[in-house]
Amino acid sequence: MNTACITVDDLRHEVSKPIFNSVLKTFVGEGKLDYELYLKTSELFTLQSPADELVCSDELMFQIVHQVQEMWLKLLTHELTELVGELEGDDLWSATARLERIIRISRCLAGEMRVLETLTPDTYQTIRRHLGKGSGQESPGFNRVQLAAGFVSEALDRLVDRRGTSVYDVYAVPDPEHLDLKRTFECLMDVDEAYQTWLFTHFMLVRRTIGVGRGTAALDGVPTTVLTGRMTQPLFRPLWKVRERMTAGWDRGDGYAPGTERTAQAEK
Repeated sequence: MNTACITVDDLRHEVSKPIFNSVLKTFVGEGKLDYELYLKTSELFTLQSPADELVCSDELMFQIVHQVQEMWLKLLTHELTELVGELEGDDLWSATARLERIIRISRCLAGEMRVLETLTPDTYQTIRRHLGKGSGQESPGFNRVQLAAGFVSEALDRLVDRRGTSVYDVYAVPDPEHLDLKRTFECLMDVDEAYQTWLFTHFMLVRRTIGVGRGTAALDGVPTTVLTGRMTQPLFRPLWKVRERMTAGWDRGDGYAPGTERTAQAEK
């Protein structure tokens, strides 16, 4: 084919055909190889609108990013569910290792959401005409994560009770026996921060594409201003409340005044 005068339609047809891989000495893209069979790529690539049915070129990006978000949320739900078993079994080494994975998954969600920020508002308004009354509140992934996080919170409460302590005391009354609990709490805080960052990223996406205001509604009819409250709702509220409690009970005490000479007293 003379690529010097190839049309976009011709190019789409060309890149959709099986491709000969010179290393494997076989064609890739027919859905017959182990990699393709295991990942079900033949089915996966049919889950988006065909190129000739897209309402605009950017619609493919819009569909894929949202589909991938649902897959990450499915994995996040799976990991949170597994975490419950580790907390119930007092296996905090495994729990914190899993929490590190959950943190990275949550950061992926926010990072990929930013791809959608390349949509200009006029382009999104074109796509929006074809979304019915679809809303992020309808996301099965989002709702399942919220549910799974509730089970994690309950398992955490039972773990703290078994240890004979409280979230507040783990921070306010240092005890070497509870350092693993404190580490687990901080990992959960990282998860929550990453999750809320994802919600904030979504808020900014909405703000960039349709705007946020009392007179601006999502497709489900709900004013976009509700997002400002949702994006600050934590998954593990007690871990955030303990910060407020500690600050409320804080005493300046015998701290050093700025600019004064510090003595060799024990660290306060």
